[in-house]
Amino acid sequence: METSEIIQKVRKIEIKTRGLSNHIFAGQYHSAFKGRGMTFAEVREYQYGDDVRSIDWNVTARFGHPYVKIFEEERELTVMLLVDVSGSRVFGTVSRLKMEVVTEVAATLAFSTIQNNDKIGVIFFSDKIEKFIPPKKGRKHVLHIIREMIDFRPESTRTDLSEALRYFTNSIKKRSTAFLISDFMDSGFEKELTIANRKHDVVALQVFDIRETEMPDVGLVKLKDAETGERMWVDTSDVRLRKSYKNAWGQSQLELQKTFTRSGVDSVSMSTSDDYVKSLMKLFRMRA
Repeated sequence: METSEIIQKVRKIEIKTRGLSNHIFAGQYHSAFKGRGMTFAEVREYQYGDDVRSIDWNVTARFGHPYVKIFEEERELTVMLLVDVSGSRVFGTVSRLKMEVVTEVAATLAFSTIQNNDKIGVIFFSDKIEKFIPPKKGRKHVLHIIREMIDFRPESTRTDLSEALRYFTNSIKKRSTAFLISDFMDSGFEKELTIANRKHDVVALQVFDIRETEMPDVGLVKLKDAETGERMWVDTSDVRLRKSYKNAWGQSQLELQKTFTRSGVDSVSMSTSDDYVKSLMKLFRMRA
């Protein structure tokens, strides 16, 4: 892609997503994610009505009467975007590719982050860590992230959510809020998701296309798996095949939701044909 074309796309996304952050999500982001990180401030003498669970037993033993720990809201939040850049992101059948929706959602979250004076960083992953952009503040940094999302070319087409979550857990030491943005066409990552969410505050954002949920009757077609490259002929006029395809999607979604629930992770799903603003508002209200 030409540099001028990239700059034009970045500018277009900035105008749209920055406007959403300023007008629609003003205050929503803060109430949904601020205050979840608490830091130790001081100790003071126990007062009637204090929660006994906050008693600092070491200080209490030293002075002979009870003291409690006082915590305060972290003034600065670190936000990480874990973005799936595997081959399936280039799929889209309605009006937009999944990667286009992912880019706009990520940009909206990034502008919401810096508007609240927080740091934002990104991990691009496939079945390996493709790129790590350390957390920083400022509009210039967000524009750099958007540009990378538009023009990034991963080395691999496959997906490994476990690898991404392990890397995130090990590399980001300070507690942060992480948005895991993917179509979640992977399995076996529940353990790593649970561990990551214990240390951090992980939120799952699923982006899918309507054609991944059901197959249209268009006769004999040749399909290609975007991640493995495998090609096959499929007779979409077969009613049983279409029913099986739809049931498989429904079952996979049930299992995915169970994984999120067991891991204690908040989640929201959005289609490429949906208004992602409504999905984000639903998420913010869920956490407010």
